[in-house]
Formats: sequence, C-alpha cells, structure tokens
Amino acid sequence: MLWVKVFHIVFMVTWFAGLFYLPRLFVYHAMAEDRPSIERFKTMERKLYYGIMTPGAILTFVFGLWLLGHGWDHLSRAGWVQVKLVLVAVLAAYHVYCGRLLRDFRDDRNRHGHVFYRWFNEIPVLFLIAIVALAVVRPF
Repeated sequence: MLWVKVFHIVFMVTWFAGLFYLPRLFVYHAMAEDRPSIERFKTMERKLYYGIMTPGAILTFVFGLWLLGHGWDHLSRAGWVQVKLVLVAVLAAYHVYCGRLLRDFRDDRNRHGHVFYRWFNEIPVLFLIAIVALAVVRPF
C-alpha cells in the first residue's frame, strides 16, 4: 500500500501545481490587451487544465479511493478523514469552477478583473494547508 500512497501524493502534487498556476495565468490573461498574448494564454490554460490538472485530479482520486478502500474499517471512524473528504470535495468544486472560468476566457467572456483572480489564486493554499495538516496531525 505504500506505493499506492506514493502515487496518491505524486498526483496530488501534480493537481495542486495546476491549481496554483491556472489562477495565476488567469491574472495575467485578465491583464492582457493584445491578441497574440490573449491567444497564448488560452492555449496555456487549456493545456494546463486538460493535460495536467484534470489527469492529476482524477489519479489523485483513484489512488485516494484505493487507500480508503484498503483501510475503510479504520478510516471510516476517523473524524479527520471525514473532514478531509469534505475539503477535497470542495476543492474538486473549485477545480470545476476553474474549468468554467477557462471556458469564459476561451469564449472571450471573462467577467472578472485581475484583482479577483489574485484573491482567487489563494484559495488552494488554504485547502492544501488544511488537508495536509489533517493527514499528518490527525487531530481527531
């Protein structure tokens, strides 16, 4: 099971790399004014979301569910696991919302300014801290 845990962590890191970088691309995209830059950001965002973030998220879930299934009798009673799963579900919703924002940019319908995306970019940091703290400290 240690290898399953290794792959869960590796793909979680991959997913979070995208969760950190995509909103940063949105910041720059929202500030871009020339057509070549706008098109370049669209390409970068699409490749990051579909080529790195989404596969990373899917594989994080696959290996995470594998780990849960292997130790469900014990883990189902651990309060920290239940909280972690709720946080991961909210993070998955954040991921899906990033996809919606990506489509808005793709269709030239962005409704937010760069300041919004600067704040939006900080959300995954809070989730990373909370999820890792729960998994390591196991406070309850």
